[in-house]
Amino acid sequence: MSDRTYYSREIHGPYELFELGNFDLESGYRLRGAKLAYRTIGTLSPGKDNAILFPTWYSGTSGIIEQAYVGSGRALDPEKYFIIIANQLGNGLSTSPSNSAPPAGGAGFPIVTIADDVVAQHKLITEKFGLSKLALVLGGSMGAQQTYEWAVRYPDVVKRAAPIAGTAKVTSHNSLLVQTFIDAICSDPNWDEGWYTRSGALHRGLRRHARVFAASGFTPQLFSTEGWWDIGFASPDDFVMNFVEAHFAPQDANNLLLMLHKWQNGDVSRHTNGCLKSALSRIAAKVCIIAITEDVFFPIADLQAEQSMIANSELKRISSPWGHLALFGTDPNYNAAIDTCLRDLLAA
Repeated sequence: MSDRTYYSREIHGPYELFELGNFDLESGYRLRGAKLAYRTIGTLSPGKDNAILFPTWYSGTSGIIEQAYVGSGRALDPEKYFIIIANQLGNGLSTSPSNSAPPAGGAGFPIVTIADDVVAQHKLITEKFGLSKLALVLGGSMGAQQTYEWAVRYPDVVKRAAPIAGTAKVTSHNSLLVQTFIDAICSDPNWDEGWYTRSGALHRGLRRHARVFAASGFTPQLFSTEGWWDIGFASPDDFVMNFVEAHFAPQDANNLLLMLHKWQNGDVSRHTNGCLKSALSRIAAKVCIIAITEDVFFPIADLQAEQSMIANSELKRISSPWGHLALFGTDPNYNAAIDTCLRDLLAA
């Protein structure tokens, strides 16, 4: 499957493109003709008070998130809410290394930050939809990083926030973990500092990356109890190859690396000269921090430490043998628990 085929509506479902125009980045570079891909589900109320924003996580798209979290009878019910799923810059649907022309394409693509994503999303909700308030901002993993950036940068806009399995400031351990993902991709003999001619040529690095990701993203319990059996896989190797490797194999390596570098440098304390407590004190939203008890990527102790610095916040725990990657919606118990957390928050 070609990169062009993978990054398409045929694979990821319907989405629209918002013209960001010449979009200035924190790094000082300018993305020319930048576009933000987004999906809306539901109807905006006359009072514009039912809008929910859900930014994507690492390697995720609006289609993946819609399938995992949105639906009739779910907490994110399109019959009640106007749900905006924003594809982060670099994910292959929004402006990315894979769809940008030289000299800004491929390895020439500029550095992008979590803050850049949030500024782009703010342009979307204000200029496209005329929104001044969001009933809820939520996201998992890198989406949680964007949720925190939203709550700190635009405290008057965000009424409620639900960062799921993610932190406001990346920890040194989490940064090290992300570096292993980066190193796995770049270990491919065809890497060529990002100047490869075809992403499929990096299949060795993408495969290593997928296996490192699986080893830390899932729990030992999932493998010992053969939890993969319930979703149609016959063995551990079948599961890793045809679930995890299959997810990453068609993706562009430079896209993944751009997102990984964003993840590795996520830090809202940049607003307050490195003081995380001061940054988090800016949050005016009611915050429900949701931790996955078995999560290795973002351990519960790290989430607890940040929650203690946020006024009007609570920490809720969800247990899943799928670990961090329960985010993908494969565990029915996780799905039910996340809906309970979100319903309670939306009712507050």
